[in-house]
Parts: sequence; C-alpha cells; structure tokens
Amino acid sequence: MYYNIVIDNNSRYTDDFFTYESDEVLEPGAVVKVPFGMGNHTRRGIVFETDVTPDKNIKKFKRIETDMESGVSMNEEMITACRWMRQRYGIKYIDAVRCFLPVGKPAPPGKEKEPYADIAAEHSSEEVLTGEQQAAADTIEKSVRAHEHKIFLLYGVTGSGKTEVYMQAIEAVLSEGRTAIMLVPEIALTEQIVERFVGRFGKEEIAVLHSRLTKRERFDEWSRLRNGKAHIAIGARIGVFAPLENIGVIIMDEEHEATYKSDQTPRYDTVDIAVKRLMYSDGILILGSATPSVVSYQRACEGLYTLIEMKQRFNRTPLPETVLVDMRAELKSGNRGIFSSLLYSEIRRTVEDGKQVILFQNRRGYYTFISCRECGEALKCPDCDISLVYHRNEEAAVCHYCGRRYRIPEKCPACGSDRIGFFGIGTEQVEDACARFFPDYRTERLDLDTAKSTSEIRRIIHAFSKGKTNILIGTQLVAKGLDFRNVGLVGIVTADVSLNIPDYRSSERTFQLITQVSGRAGRGSERGKVIVQTFSPDEPVLKAAAAADYKSFFEREIRIREFMEYPPFSDLIAAYFTSSQEDEAVKTAMECRDYLIRIGLPNAEKIFDPEATASYKGKDRFRYHFLVKCPRGFRNKYIFYLRKFGDSLKKRKTDCTLIIDINPYNSY
Repeated sequence: MYYNIVIDNNSRYTDDFFTYESDEVLEPGAVVKVPFGMGNHTRRGIVFETDVTPDKNIKKFKRIETDMESGVSMNEEMITACRWMRQRYGIKYIDAVRCFLPVGKPAPPGKEKEPYADIAAEHSSEEVLTGEQQAAADTIEKSVRAHEHKIFLLYGVTGSGKTEVYMQAIEAVLSEGRTAIMLVPEIALTEQIVERFVGRFGKEEIAVLHSRLTKRERFDEWSRLRNGKAHIAIGARIGVFAPLENIGVIIMDEEHEATYKSDQTPRYDTVDIAVKRLMYSDGILILGSATPSVVSYQRACEGLYTLIEMKQRFNRTPLPETVLVDMRAELKSGNRGIFSSLLYSEIRRTVEDGKQVILFQNRRGYYTFISCRECGEALKCPDCDISLVYHRNEEAAVCHYCGRRYRIPEKCPACGSDRIGFFGIGTEQVEDACARFFPDYRTERLDLDTAKSTSEIRRIIHAFSKGKTNILIGTQLVAKGLDFRNVGLVGIVTADVSLNIPDYRSSERTFQLITQVSGRAGRGSERGKVIVQTFSPDEPVLKAAAAADYKSFFEREIRIREFMEYPPFSDLIAAYFTSSQEDEAVKTAMECRDYLIRIGLPNAEKIFDPEATASYKGKDRFRYHFLVKCPRGFRNKYIFYLRKFGDSLKKRKTDCTLIIDINPYNSY
C-alpha cells in the first residue's frame, strides 16, 4: 500500500506530498517515522492520502518505519482543515499541521501534569435565566438539536449573562454526545472561565490549551482531548485547534478582540478556522460580545450571521453612569496632574464606601515616549523604528515590540542637546500617583510587565476578587471579561490614546475599550460609575461610548467604511517579502506588484507601492510589503495569484520569501 505523506521540515522546497510504501493499514492523520533525504535521516511524517496509485516511473519507494508516535495523531477533519489553511493563507502544509499537533512529549504513566489542578470550584447548577437569556438559549439549542451549521452573533451588554448562555449551549451539545470549544481572548481570563465550567461540568470534562502552559502540560491536556477523556476545550486563540472529534459548538467570547487574529505564521483568523472546522461536523459558532466588531455586526445585518440581542443586565442593575471630563478645563484651572478633581474625589469616596476601583490606562511604562525638546527627535529602537518607552522601575528605555532595553542618553543623539524630555502617561505613572495620593489604599498593577507568568496573573486577580486590593490599575487586560461584583468606580485615565493610532479601526477600538472597561463597574447590586478623562470630549465615538450607544456608533462607522472601501466592504491583503539583501526584498516586492497589475485583477489601482515594514525585527534580514485593497468576492483570486508568484520563487536562486496576511492588524 502506498501513502502520500507531508514531511515535518521547514524548507519551502519540501512543501509537497512524498509517496511511501507500507504493509500496514494507515488512516489519514497518522503520524509516522520515515527515512528522508539523501542520508535517509529519520523524520516525522503525517499521512495525508491513502490508497495512492504510485508513479510507474519510480521503481522503488522508501518504506514507512513502523514506530509511530505513541498517542499522537490527527483525524480526517484536521487534515481537511490543513489543506484549506494552506490555500487560504498561502502557507506550507507543515505550518498548518503544527497548529494541530502538540508540543512536548508524553509524561510517564502517573506523572501527567494538570494545570489548574488547585481549582476548587464548588458545584453549581444552572441559574434561573432571564427572559432574554432563555430566548437566546432556546434559539441556539434548536440549531444544536437540528445539527445545523449556523453562526450566531450574541450581542449582549456587559453583565447580561452571556456566559450562562454559553454553558446552556455546551450542555445541549454534550447531551448529544458531541464536544465543545470555549475560547477567550486573553490567557488572564482563562482561570475565571475554568472555575465556572468546573463548577458546572466537573474537572474531568475540561482540558485547557494556551501558550502559557509548559510543554508537558500542553501535551497532557492535548492528549486528554484527543483520547476522549475530556470533551470541553477551554483556551485562548490556539484552542480553536483542539483535537476533538464531532465538534458541536465553538464559542468565541469577546469576539471583537484583535488577539483572535494571529500575527505569526500561519497568520490565521480564529473565526475562519472555527467556521471551517464546524462545517465538517455541522456544528454552531457563537460569537459573543458587548461591542461586536463592525465586520461581524454588518454580517448579521446582511443575514450571514443570526443576531441575538440581550439588552439588560442579568441582575437588572442599570448600566453605570458615565461622565466625560474635559481635561483642557482641568489644565486651565491649574490641575496638571493625571487625575481630574472629579476622579480624585470619586476614588476616595468609593474606597471609603467599601467598594473597589479600576483605573484603566492602555499604555505600559512610566512615560510613553522620550523626545528632545530642542529638535523634537523622538528616541526610537534602531531595529524596529518604534518609539521607546521609559520604564522607571528599570531605569531604561524599552522597545515594546522587540523587548530590547537601552540606557537613557544624556544628550540627544540627533542634535547633541541635553534637553531630553519625557512625555505621556503609562501604567507605572498611574501607580506612582496612587501611591502618593492614596497611601493607605492597597494598589496593584495588571499589565504585561507585571503579568509575566500565569501564577502572577492569578495572584493579582485573586487578590482583587477577594477584596484585598482597593485599586487595580491596568491596560486592556482589565477590560476583557473579568467579573468583579464589588467594583463601584472605573476611571479611564486617558481616553484619547487609541484614537490617535494611525489605523482605520482606531474609532472602533476606542469605543470597544471604553465600553468594555466601563462594564466592569456596577456588576453587583448597586449602580456603578465611570469617569472618562479626555482632551477631545466632543468626539462622536466618545459620546457614543459614554452613552453605551453601540447602534449610533455602528451607523456612523459603517458609512465611513463603505465610503473608504474598508472591511467589511473589502479585504486588505498584505504581501510581505523577506530577504537577507534589502535590494532583493524591494525588487521582488515590486515584481510581484507588477505581476498582479498585469494580470488585470479587479481594483488593480488599489495595489499600493511597496514600502519597508518598519516594525519588522528579523536579525540581519529585511522586509518590504505592499497592501492590496481587494474588492469583496475576489479575495480567493488574489490569494491564488499571490501564492502562484510565491511558488515561482522556489525555482529561483533567491532567499526571498513571501508571507500573505489577510486583514492584518498591523501593516507598518
């Protein structure tokens, strides 16, 4: 018998099927050991095709070795998804395969690692549902029972009880003998979801998948899912590749979050992978959010998604009162501090009343950029061309892209002036201000600098949830799905930060962040309060966020998107060209652009000129890219020709490689 196998090898020249012979009967997805190359070195191979008719011109085929990897395999659905990913994203077979296969090695019997082993969630039965929750659960369950492949957009205000609807859907799926995947946008949110799910379904039903687990933990959790011991996978983005059979539902909580889009090869969008996998098993996809992405909500308006709305909080408590504070007036009154007089007094009042405070500032560090007061030159990372951020705790200027640290220069590298200035507000500065103004209150900071390990994230969140911390300062980590019942006040220190990002999504991102972090207040029995500090109080997006008015925000934003031909009315495709020689990267990018124009693809005038990718951090290599504003319905055609051009590079004496990214979140 003959089999076509994909070799676990990074080279683009081996991105193909290789035919091997074996006397054993193998299934698609079997992981085997095979001799490969001139020296017949042993390599891992994955069976993609069985019952292969061999090439008659080849007299002798290499044979598959019999020692298959114990307990590691894929199924036919995963193989189908890998084929699709290769075409969709212009990647190698093995890039897709590695998404599904585990890292690490199996533990000796009895030595398996169990993350969250100390979770002690009490058993909980299903809650009494509100009318809106019951209607949502009934609509979803009807599709589950009918085995319909359907996509639901669950648009529910913060605190409306979306998680309970998720669990109702999973219960319906499990009762049918099927499996479920529950995704969250941040690893920091995993523990709260795990606690609730363990209380409802039991620990033995659940396995966790995310990148903060050790290799041994990830392998053991993967094995529990693959062997059918666990039927619910909970995880961050990589959880969508959970090795489950007969998937009945995939849930993406906070579906609007950019973290669901991979920024590394393969550059996949989680929602695309989820839809593809569920098509195979006729399962349902639930996209949940209090602030749906503009793309998702437009798809619901067009009937591609089924919209379910939940407009009231579970406990009937009104949404928090939101106040916009004009920081220009504060400056005129002589207040040059980072807290307005209103925010300062409300922090003190809230804590004295026994409530807790969340302060949100979506920039890390102490000062967010360093600049010469004489010539205006900003200090940038020489590798990434990104502005450096001053971290006072380290006494260093830090690049938040590559992580490199630099000493603060005494003089400007550009003009030699000693007038080095520090500007902007980061979470460290907010923490320092709290220590000065509120020395008797316990303060914690939750950002990527403090949350360097899962255990530290858990410690910070646990301390706040138990009321040991009075004030929690954080970046967007505190805005996503955390459920604290005693938060009386949310303060947004600088609401303008995300508005000034050069991205067509900046208004959408600002609305989502303000609405999401505001939703952390007043989740108990009393109405909360939100104070939004801004230098642009008349901005329509800020007014809409303060009023929790998603519809008015969406209607304005979708008109702008349509006029400018941005998604969802087009697809942005980035083509990246990387080489050890800058001239080669530029030349190949130009050649590819000209090739697409010659073919006569639609909207060819929207294939933009190549430019250097400023944020690229590859050592001793150069990257250039160009963007395509691709009309709706022509994405596959553009990808086909881009991939065709990429394949032609294999036949040349060039080290230049092509990476394709569909609707990238960063293209600079």
